[in-house]
Amino acid sequence: MQIKRTNSSETETKLTIVASEQELANLKQHVLGHFRSKVKIAGFREGKAPLELIEKNVDPSLLQADFLEDAVNQLYSQAVQEEKLRPIANPEINITKFVPFTTLEFDATITTMGEVTLPDYKKIKKEKPPVTVTADDVKDVLDNLANRAAEKKDVDRPAKLTDQVWIDFLGKDAKGKPVDGAEGKDYPLVLGSGNFIPGFEENVVGMKAKEEKTFDVTFPADYHAKALAKKKVSFTVTANKVQEVVAPKLDDAFAATVGPFESLKQLKDDIKKQLTTERQNEADRQFEADLIGEIVEKTKVALPKALVEEQIDKIEAQEKQSLMYRGQTWEEHLTEEGVTAEEHREQKRAEAEKSIRASLMLAEVAEKEKLDFTTEEVVARIESLKQQYNDPGMQAELDKPENQRDIASRILTEKTVAKLVSYATKK
Repeated sequence: MQIKRTNSSETETKLTIVASEQELANLKQHVLGHFRSKVKIAGFREGKAPLELIEKNVDPSLLQADFLEDAVNQLYSQAVQEEKLRPIANPEINITKFVPFTTLEFDATITTMGEVTLPDYKKIKKEKPPVTVTADDVKDVLDNLANRAAEKKDVDRPAKLTDQVWIDFLGKDAKGKPVDGAEGKDYPLVLGSGNFIPGFEENVVGMKAKEEKTFDVTFPADYHAKALAKKKVSFTVTANKVQEVVAPKLDDAFAATVGPFESLKQLKDDIKKQLTTERQNEADRQFEADLIGEIVEKTKVALPKALVEEQIDKIEAQEKQSLMYRGQTWEEHLTEEGVTAEEHREQKRAEAEKSIRASLMLAEVAEKEKLDFTTEEVVARIESLKQQYNDPGMQAELDKPENQRDIASRILTEKTVAKLVSYATKK
């Protein structure tokens, strides 16, 4: 086989492939073998007739079609391996010469992954920031536990800070049109909690049960829904009832109601321990993300446009699924964000490219470091995950080949990230 390679760009290659007569002769014998079980010839048991007789009893057009398909597939695969290409999609095939069983020449235009050039990641050093838990942090958790256990008493007086007010509310824009996401029924709002936008809770302070009030509030400039950022909305609020929140005293007796604690000190120590573990895990994840991000920024690779578009599709598909669970349509989401469908895709491009670069970088590091996973590791991980689910259906899902491959990939990624962290933190 002769191969001529032409690179039209970093991500597109054309291979001109010319098969030798011997290769085609071997391929012909291989394809004829496919027909052994399909052709019955008198005097021979099924599958035992000579290939010469089989050829005489097969439709020539069918044989040529099978031969051509098989030859192109095998020769293309061999050429890709020899040229060390990494295709990301099926090639565009153009047959330029074909004489059945003796001559075959074709072009294969291939979209490929560009070469991944890693930085010297072993020299990238980072320090893990210290994790601290203050007395105020512990107190915040204690106050939250106390509020959840607090007694709530209906009162016939104006609402004040720390009260819980059950409200109906509706927000309208300057034209009197209801604003998406600015409506609620019998919502329990604790005044001073900061759960609503600035200015809202302050206007509820002083309201009594059955009272209605209308006031304007301007959404913050950095509000997550861009369509509402800096927008003035007129809210009509009805207070259904006002409750005084009476929190229990923080003492040994309270600690005993929370868990197996003999004293308030034991409860505080347990809270501090849990907060430290949570913050350490969070800090470790952030450290890993920052380290990967830094290496990705220094990794050079040309990304095929088709691959980026496919990744954007995946990101948007996940986003749409999340919106569906929240009961919001895609169109409502775009309106809330204040963007068109095309603008939304463009906003996700950088995220898609970074995700692909990170995957390629980690795969390249894994190969360079000769990292791998074992069957035993995959089985152990699956068994561990099964123990987390009581649903037999979910347990059965874990045994599916595609999910096992995903778990294996995750194990390899974890090993790769751990290796990068070890280099970054080594003194």
